[in-house]
Amino acid sequence: MTAATTLRNPVFCALDTPDVGRATALAAKVADAVGGVKLGLEFFSANGPPGVAQVQKASDLPIFLDLKFHDIPNTVAGAVRAVTAQVRPFMMTLMASGGRAMLEAAARAAADVARERNVPRPLLLGVTVLTSLDGTDLAATGVAGAVADQVRRLAELAKLSGLDGVVCSPLEAAQLRRDLGPGFKLVTPGVRPTWAEAGDQKRVSTPREAVAAGADYLVIGRPISEADDPAAAAQRIALELGL
Repeated sequence: MTAATTLRNPVFCALDTPDVGRATALAAKVADAVGGVKLGLEFFSANGPPGVAQVQKASDLPIFLDLKFHDIPNTVAGAVRAVTAQVRPFMMTLMASGGRAMLEAAARAAADVARERNVPRPLLLGVTVLTSLDGTDLAATGVAGAVADQVRRLAELAKLSGLDGVVCSPLEAAQLRRDLGPGFKLVTPGVRPTWAEAGDQKRVSTPREAVAAGADYLVIGRPISEADDPAAAAQRIALELGL
């Protein structure tokens, strides 16, 4: 059983806080204007599966659990099994740079536990290159060449390894859609409406540009979460997308 892949709205609001009360309140406020919410390492480290359950209860929204697993294959497979069984996220992330053996082990683990527990299998996404990085940053880590080339290599590896999609910046979405076809999921952080600041993101575009480039799901944090009226900000983005 696989997680449903069509939502009423492609926007996932990033709840980037360790405070479960703030996260649940924000999720409830934006529930009618977004398709899901994203919870990351900061939140999960502070609150674990019980905290995720509270957010799910408050909003009744799909959860994108962004933990970016990266370790030896056996360890990552165990982590994926635990999260799939306990949290049941709509989708979750692994670092594509962890290699094919790690990615394949994760894909098998998610499928196995979904079958054993009769629960939906989460969509598994390979993180390519973080949107906070540019070519200079990659070069400092020993990766030569353009960011776009590294993103394409890692995205192709993720698909070959049995993952459902990748996380990429909106700037690479169009090329990946051409390379990898219509069924492969593209999730884009680094999405900023024209009326919002870019912050620490270096490879960004607007929501409409990201969708036009082929993105399936958009991750938007501070333009919504730090707005005076988060629900109104989320609704404004939805209207800009024609929803």
